[in-house]
Amino acid sequence: MANPITITVVVPALNEEKNIRSTVRGIFHACARMKIVPEVVVVDDGSQDRTQQILRQLQRLYPQLQVVRHERPSGIGGAFLAGAARARGEAVVMIPGDNENRVEDILAFLDLMRKVDIIVPFVHNAELRNLLRRFISSLYRFIISFSFGTNLNYYNGTVIYRTRLLHALKIRSTGFFYQAETLIRALRRGARFAEVPVLLQTRRHGRSKAVTLKSLRAVMLDFMSLFWDIHFRRVEQRAPKFV
Repeated sequence: MANPITITVVVPALNEEKNIRSTVRGIFHACARMKIVPEVVVVDDGSQDRTQQILRQLQRLYPQLQVVRHERPSGIGGAFLAGAARARGEAVVMIPGDNENRVEDILAFLDLMRKVDIIVPFVHNAELRNLLRRFISSLYRFIISFSFGTNLNYYNGTVIYRTRLLHALKIRSTGFFYQAETLIRALRRGARFAEVPVLLQTRRHGRSKAVTLKSLRAVMLDFMSLFWDIHFRRVEQRAPKFV
């Protein structure tokens, strides 16, 4: 029988005092049920609420929990990459600290990492989100796919990456565009991937930080930077293929 694949779960958290406890517990409980021993790294990305105090309490319950503290917010991409830089597992996945994602849904496909380099989830119950969010997601997917010659169902999910692939990529975006940038750069290097369906669960507290004018502006700037890299500087064309 093959040895289980080791995984690092990175949890970016910014002012998630009402969600972070259930998120962390959910990760450890789901992994225990699935007989997965995870490395869990929570990156407190400059929270000004009680997120850090709650994380200290959780470390007493889960000694294997690592906590990285940023004094100032670095963005969800910056937080994820800071946590992923510490990853010792063969694979790494981002689970947001807002408890919107069902951990067991994506980890159920972990064994696929024996055959691919990336597992890309797509939301199977998008109706939980409002019409505006769904419209923006569809428009975003169309623009990304058309601009970079990719054809994924979703670009912002709880993607599982082979750790050494992720460490080989030079990701510039520190905001919400980091996930699309990472996927595009990886696929242009020839990384193997599989798409899988996952379910969202209703966010109990707070509102998503993804659809704000500040976030959309940052996404536009990061998009233009990547477009220039890919189509004019041809950066990934010069990068070694991933094997």
